[in-house]
Amino acid sequence: MIGGEVKGDPGYRVSGLATLQSAGPGQLSFFANGRYLPQLRASQAGAVLVRAEHLDSVPGAAILVDDPYLTYARVSQLFDWRKPVLPGVHPTAVLAADVQLDPGAEIGAQAVIGAGCIIAAGVFVGPHAVIGASCRIGENSRVEAGVVLYDSVTLGARCIIHSGAVLGADGFGFAPESGRWVKIYQLGGVTVGDDVEIGAGTTIDRGALDDTYIGDGVKLDNQIQIAHNVHIGAGTAIAGGTAVAGSTKIGERCTIAGLSGITGHLTIAAGTHITAMSLVSKSITQPGAYSSGTGLQPHQSWKRNVVRFKQLDELARRVAKLEQTIELNSIEGHKE
Repeated sequence: MIGGEVKGDPGYRVSGLATLQSAGPGQLSFFANGRYLPQLRASQAGAVLVRAEHLDSVPGAAILVDDPYLTYARVSQLFDWRKPVLPGVHPTAVLAADVQLDPGAEIGAQAVIGAGCIIAAGVFVGPHAVIGASCRIGENSRVEAGVVLYDSVTLGARCIIHSGAVLGADGFGFAPESGRWVKIYQLGGVTVGDDVEIGAGTTIDRGALDDTYIGDGVKLDNQIQIAHNVHIGAGTAIAGGTAVAGSTKIGERCTIAGLSGITGHLTIAAGTHITAMSLVSKSITQPGAYSSGTGLQPHQSWKRNVVRFKQLDELARRVAKLEQTIELNSIEGHKE
């Protein structure tokens, strides 16, 4: 499965995965970070996934691989707690008469599927999930318990939508009129590509006119807000608590760390990395790593720095005036 090289008894059997620190003789672990070298040397794991250069530090059996962390990810699939799809429709589920349901799909208890939906082979729709009208769900995708897909949401193949996620709610659009707000009805949908994972409690708003778009292979953590008409390029990963405002376009293969905020109508270049708790308020045209905010510091120092921050504008003006005075004096001196 992984193309590794066994160093030890090839007939040895393991029955689970565990960390280096907690693994016992019947478990497989992995070593991918040099900080954990002492734990590797003391590990009781039955076998460890390691690179060849760390073989001498393994007290027991080893499987040599080029990338232990990636290999661990692949091996973890063998131990997934999810049960295989059991084709069929629970008697308490409610399906519209014209739903196109592949016989290889599973529909859980009290799930609701609206008119005109197309559900492909191998799809799992969990208990109490609500699928609105005219939705499409691609092959082998999972819509976990309690997920809500509003009307006109399209999911590609092999997607995972975790519980509590809501796709297709109205975007935040209102026009001001004499001190009140007039609702702008959101007429687009949501299109999600293949191999996308959307975390628990994440919300993706429908587009105002065109669809909000989530590209192939995108990974969204829990409790993320994606506003209307956002476009997220293929392979991008966004960590929990991040909010992306409307009509922003995020390029391919970006990584956005947790609790970041991205304002609307921006463009983020492909390959950009944004560190945790950053505020992005203007477009990023060149890929690279970007940060904002201040690092943690003692409270008293932080209070003093806040006061000084408020003085920066005045200080900058005084420095500019001083530089101007020095320059004038220098000119006068040369004239003399």
